[in-house]
Amino acid sequence: MIERSPIGRPVAHVLLVLGLAIVAFPIYYTFVASTQTLQTILRPPLPLVPGDQFLDNYGEALFGGVDRIGGVSVWTLLFNTSVMALGIAVGKIVISILSAFAIVFFRFPLRMTFFWLIFITLMLPVEVRILPTYKVMVDLGMIDTYAGLILPLIASATATLLFRQFFMTIPSELVEAARVDAAGPMRFFRDILLPLSKTNIAALFVILFIYGWTQYLWPLLVTNDNQMNTIVIALKKMVSFADADTPWHLVMVTAILAIAPPVLVVVLMQRWFVRGLVEAEK
Repeated sequence: MIERSPIGRPVAHVLLVLGLAIVAFPIYYTFVASTQTLQTILRPPLPLVPGDQFLDNYGEALFGGVDRIGGVSVWTLLFNTSVMALGIAVGKIVISILSAFAIVFFRFPLRMTFFWLIFITLMLPVEVRILPTYKVMVDLGMIDTYAGLILPLIASATATLLFRQFFMTIPSELVEAARVDAAGPMRFFRDILLPLSKTNIAALFVILFIYGWTQYLWPLLVTNDNQMNTIVIALKKMVSFADADTPWHLVMVTAILAIAPPVLVVVLMQRWFVRGLVEAEK
């Protein structure tokens, strides 16, 4: 029998709080800097309590525009990044779940060959095929468009593999029962597979949304117009080699606003995310 030490729980709590403080302090410090004036930030040490410029700094960033990125507001950057992240996440899930459905429940020539071709693309990330992909986007006139930001990143071999592995656990009796009830393939997919896949879809959505939100290399190549920049690209453009030329108060505001949506998605979908990763019985 395992005996519990009387000091074990307090020590564990102290260690957990200490670890949380170490992880959260840089974010808090960034928030504090986002509420200070530029002069305060350039004159260290920075205070450890928020300043009185919260409304001014956030209002200027969201609605006033930032000179170093062509006067584009952070609101526009957030919109562009949200469209890209949502488009990538939803597109990857839709394509992957339909691909896995076809591979598992349909019998057609070269079925497994197509699956392995999809699987092999794991070794060809966008960084490897970036030149031909960029050339295709130029030829199709998709530079500085949302389609150009989303379409090259919309396929996912990983999500297809995960859905395939889950679909293979569906009892054959369930498939036979659907056939007896005269349910067609799409009705079986809509009424049975989709409800059973909700937790998997939720878990993948969180992962893929963050993947799309944090993209840097592809948006850097495919966008020339500042109005089409994502927030990650804008953050890099806002920072100058000389501290005096960098609007650090607006950089800190942009950094906090860039962090907020992914954190919000994780918090709101935490229960579904955990269930989708660890739930064994469907």
